[in-house]
Amino acid sequence: MIGPWKRMPFLRKMYSGKRRIWSSPLENQIKAEAQQWGQKPSKHLIDASWGDAHRLGMKPISFVRQVTAACLYPELLHSETLPVDARKRAQRLLRECYGGSVGAYSAMSGIPHVQRSVSDFISRRDGGVPSDPDNIAICNGSQSALLVILKLLSYGKGLNQTGVLAPLPIYSLFKLMLTTQGAFMVPCQLFEEEGWALKVEELRRVIQATRSHCTPRAMYVINPGNPTGHVQSRESIEGVIQFAAEERLFLLIDEVYQDSVHMEGCEFISYKKVLFEMGPEYSDTVQMASLHSISKGFMGECGLRGGYMELVNIDPPVMNVLHTLLATVACSSLIGQIALDIMADPPQEGDPSYPTYLKEVQYIRETLAWNIRLAQDVLGGLPGMTCQPVMGGIFVFPRLHLPSRAVEQAKVAGMDASQLYCSRLLEEADLCVEPGCEYGQREGTHHIRICVLTPTENLEEVLRRLRVFHLRFLSQFS
Repeated sequence: MIGPWKRMPFLRKMYSGKRRIWSSPLENQIKAEAQQWGQKPSKHLIDASWGDAHRLGMKPISFVRQVTAACLYPELLHSETLPVDARKRAQRLLRECYGGSVGAYSAMSGIPHVQRSVSDFISRRDGGVPSDPDNIAICNGSQSALLVILKLLSYGKGLNQTGVLAPLPIYSLFKLMLTTQGAFMVPCQLFEEEGWALKVEELRRVIQATRSHCTPRAMYVINPGNPTGHVQSRESIEGVIQFAAEERLFLLIDEVYQDSVHMEGCEFISYKKVLFEMGPEYSDTVQMASLHSISKGFMGECGLRGGYMELVNIDPPVMNVLHTLLATVACSSLIGQIALDIMADPPQEGDPSYPTYLKEVQYIRETLAWNIRLAQDVLGGLPGMTCQPVMGGIFVFPRLHLPSRAVEQAKVAGMDASQLYCSRLLEEADLCVEPGCEYGQREGTHHIRICVLTPTENLEEVLRRLRVFHLRFLSQFS
């Protein structure tokens, strides 16, 4: 007998065209429904839909947990169970906290020491391009930082309503964030057949077409991309900056996957670095906020909540308004700020913790690179599925070439074919992935998003289940 957690009404609710908002993780929700009916799923559910590395089995960096543990429980400062450099880092950070406690508030923009650490990190990353700690705001993750900027930029109604250009596919939460702030999303398409390239010609076409119903004031770019995994070249970034300067757009640059570039010959270059290397015509005029976080990349600390935004070319009166907006949400988590400090200033060669830190980081990066290649090889070898090369990030976003019968059945059921595919995948294989329609895929195309930052043995099981299901699905609808 098929349990209630597998019945289509529940799946349609999960995979409606609207953003899913869960009060608990999916696995807990399904288990709760099963328990209510005195049944249990036939297999262990795997949820590969979230970009949550620790939930998917990756282990935290020891130094991060050692330092945060000592900050939370200062008795550990005197314990030799922790490396001496971890204890010293905790002591230094506690001295920067009011009352010497992580239970106290910090300044609204963050602990000044952490702002300096982030500023130094940015300058090192960008080859000496200056970064001012006063232009760094620490927030509860990059999304909190983005919301603050959107509050500042979003105003007006009708033709005067703020429009924000957003290259698609893009994670669906962004559109929800714009809606809550009263802004309008101006979609423009990435070019899948060219490796998800971002083309300025498309931006020009879209911005002209959209002036009849809003006023474009900003552009949001994720680099490396989510869900596409595309990494922009210097030439591409220069084109976007020139376009922003011409159209007087505020650049919102999400760079949370900057530490996850794994294609040989490909490198991450920050928008800030390119902006300043383009000279004063741009570096003195283009307004920008760049975002980074401890949630993604090798740290994967989604639950600690720590991120920053660096603000470029913002007038002092506007900065004052930004600080006021930050004050309305109070300071960010001090534990997240401590983890952010470690991301910006990790153990160095010669430190007691360095060998372990290096080994752990290398394992995570090598696992991710291997998993990307494995996923591309397996998915690219399946009939009815293609996958563009993944340059960076922690997701693969393969395209489904589905039989017409499957597409028609999905239409009859009032859903996109990618939703039908994902609901059947969950129902038949206890495997949860994201349907591509949640990301704004081009009309007539269908995709799925899979997080691959997980131990390789987990990914192998994900791919095994997906392969068996996919071949059966094609056979059923052919």
